[in-house]
Amino acid sequence: MKVKFYESQREYHEKKDEFNRALQLVLEKGNFILGDQVAQLENEIQAYCQVKYAVGVASGTDALTIASDILGFKDGKEVITSPFTFLASASCITKHRGRPVFVDINEETFGIDVNKIEEKVNPNTIGILPIHLFNQMADMDRIMDIAEKHQLRVLEDAAEAFGMRWKGKGSEYKHSGTIGDFGVFSFFPTKTLGGYGDGGMIVTNNEELAQKAKQYRVHGASKKYYYDNVGYNSRLDTLQAAILLVKLKYIDEAIRKREKVAHLYMDHLSDCENIRFPKIKGQQKSVFYVFTVLAENRDELAAYLTENEIGYSIYYPRPLHVQACFKDLGYKIGDFPVAERVAKEIIALPIYPEITKDEVEFVCEKIKAFYRNK
Repeated sequence: MKVKFYESQREYHEKKDEFNRALQLVLEKGNFILGDQVAQLENEIQAYCQVKYAVGVASGTDALTIASDILGFKDGKEVITSPFTFLASASCITKHRGRPVFVDINEETFGIDVNKIEEKVNPNTIGILPIHLFNQMADMDRIMDIAEKHQLRVLEDAAEAFGMRWKGKGSEYKHSGTIGDFGVFSFFPTKTLGGYGDGGMIVTNNEELAQKAKQYRVHGASKKYYYDNVGYNSRLDTLQAAILLVKLKYIDEAIRKREKVAHLYMDHLSDCENIRFPKIKGQQKSVFYVFTVLAENRDELAAYLTENEIGYSIYYPRPLHVQACFKDLGYKIGDFPVAERVAKEIIALPIYPEITKDEVEFVCEKIKAFYRNK
């Protein structure tokens, strides 16, 4: 049996008529740049996430870069974040000549260790950039307490966290991306809410920040050819918005299916001593965008999965503090031992709403067979 890490065609064929009609409407009208579907998607994201403003941009990376610029994460100012994440979570700071300041991750969640944030705060610190990934949000209560105490801005990287919610101290759950000054989503195809190409969204409850984001996505213009700032050319494509509007209708069902797949993995691999699962912490509602585990002999297991035509991915094989592009930050191997250790053991298994029970069981059987034969 061949099991792909991700397969978009199944979803497309299930809802083919809806997708085709949505694209046809855009093509017939011919409004490809910030068309009606972009505004409609922004409104529906606002309603779903219970946030006041949503601004569609060309990618999750652009969302981070624009938000960082607006919040002043630049010109030598320091922003505290995690080294165990995708490049864009830190490059959005260095793009503006800001300085990412890394702290190690929590051994059980793989997310930023909030107990190590405050010791890095100094007069040059301007913000915190928590990343919600590995199926859960960072401890936003602690992060917002630190931010308030030291008057820091908070940019939530929720690129992998659409649909996740945090309860914390409040009486109601708050959606990822809606707690800090800005939050960002990515609509990369594999995401929980993913398009058929690149796309992103900036969300905020602050009207002034929202207006700036709308200007920055069109070169900094307050109206056509009148530029208040030097901005970007970063607009969510109308065709992608049309696709996402179809998928947003089914997002809760997709989240439930992902959770069911995750529990299948946990049930079938719970007796495998060579596999460890991350722990969900805090009062929150997680979303299984990926299914990651720590695996003994990870690289050998990965090779075995490839031999058996099973897809996988490694998030992330090399932490950011030892990436060549950040060598000027002065970090070295050994500075963040937890992140470095997890990077050698972590592996992500296939998970998406359309994967079958038989496929998940096949993956689990092969993993257990690998360890039995060690």
